[in-house]
Amino acid sequence: MPTPLNVEQVEAESAFAVVSGAPDDVAKSLGTATRRIGGGVALSMRDDPTNFWTKALGFTEPLTEDVIAEVCDFYREQGVSRAVLQLAPSVLPVEWDEIRAKQGITAGTTWVKLAHGGGPVPAVDTSLRVDAVDAEHAEEWSAVRLTGFGMPLDGFRELFVATLAHPGVTAYGAWDGDRLVAGASLFTHCGAAEFAGASTLPEHRDRGAQSALLARRIADATAAGRTVLSAEAVKPAEGERNPSLENMRRLGFEVLYDRVNWVWTP
Repeated sequence: MPTPLNVEQVEAESAFAVVSGAPDDVAKSLGTATRRIGGGVALSMRDDPTNFWTKALGFTEPLTEDVIAEVCDFYREQGVSRAVLQLAPSVLPVEWDEIRAKQGITAGTTWVKLAHGGGPVPAVDTSLRVDAVDAEHAEEWSAVRLTGFGMPLDGFRELFVATLAHPGVTAYGAWDGDRLVAGASLFTHCGAAEFAGASTLPEHRDRGAQSALLARRIADATAAGRTVLSAEAVKPAEGERNPSLENMRRLGFEVLYDRVNWVWTP
């Protein structure tokens, strides 16, 4: 039996599935490329207006100067204007400051990496109905997720729909009556599960959609025998809040560490 992926690896494989699974026309229009480097993955989307998908992640061993150089060379080859290196603190080499100065890498925002041990979760109070999303609602689900994230629909709607063809991806939605108002996905692979984001239409927020989607996915991942449950959230600035992070903590996710988004520019 394969060893379960850890939280960094399953997040990386989830993102890799999205970018590598882009339909040919979408891959061409967005300029996508992927490469496995040094135990992690490097994803590139040259024409991404969101600046979200061009990133390298999933590294689990201390990085060397050669691996960092290979990652940066990949992005130079792809002609991107920036890339994000999402690196757990444990993989940063002792000479990290010297390496990043040489490559043009600076500190950006910080995310919080979380994990859940599985099992029962607190009851969620919501009038919304949560269920898995079937193929009939795939385009609507994709549009809801993108709108909730503030991302454009053009090209990305097809990109998200295509992810549902991956055997490890399950889509979930929250309905207000007959209207789909929130969406999320769960990526499972090698004993692990990645909670790959959830978003709600602005006019339907503060009704428990995210918590309900979290609870359903925790229950399904646990029932499927997943032993590693991984999630991420933006770390709020001093004196500010991140309701998504608070929802995760309330439902049993525990903070593992803060992870800086290191920004590379050519």
